[in-house]
Amino acid sequence: MKAARSTQALSLLLLLAGCAAPADTERPAAPVPPVSATTLPSTTGRAPADPTDAAWAQLMTPMNEQAVALLSLAGQHAGDPRVRRWAAGLRTAQNAELARLRPLLARMGLPDTNVHEGHDMPGMVSERDLERAASVKGRAFDRLLTARIRDHLRQTAQVSRSETESGTRPDAKRLATDLVSAREGELAEVGLLPGASGGTG
Repeated sequence: MKAARSTQALSLLLLLAGCAAPADTERPAAPVPPVSATTLPSTTGRAPADPTDAAWAQLMTPMNEQAVALLSLAGQHAGDPRVRRWAAGLRTAQNAELARLRPLLARMGLPDTNVHEGHDMPGMVSERDLERAASVKGRAFDRLLTARIRDHLRQTAQVSRSETESGTRPDAKRLATDLVSAREGELAEVGLLPGASGGTG
């Protein structure tokens, strides 16, 4: 029963978030992956995780980790200094969110592991993205970076908005609310960057 409820919660969370990747990413929509046994809440003395809260936290954590990995390449690969400065600032903000997400996982008795590893999740920076980013520099890197990070910001905003509506844990919902608010400004900044669609420079 718990496994079925957890699967339904993750499916609902991702469907509410709009599982299809944004149209300008040229990525096909990914099917919702099955929930592994590691996504189920632990019963070893910690507050049990509601399946929706657990699904959100275990999706948000690897999404931010992969975004940080891509943003970290900007120091050596970005062509425009404005992109480098923006990437450094956003990387700090993403790491700050991770510093809240990981303790949340611990409080829910969930492992700090990527249960979505190997799945092509909408909005998540993939290993293929990282390999491609590491192989290019200058404007090509700037375009790739801004496109993938914009997708990441949009998707994490949508998923987090669903958590604020469907989650039950106050600490998870507070973090999701803060994240949705942060994404508004972050998405506005992306649109002004050189290399971004509609950006200047």
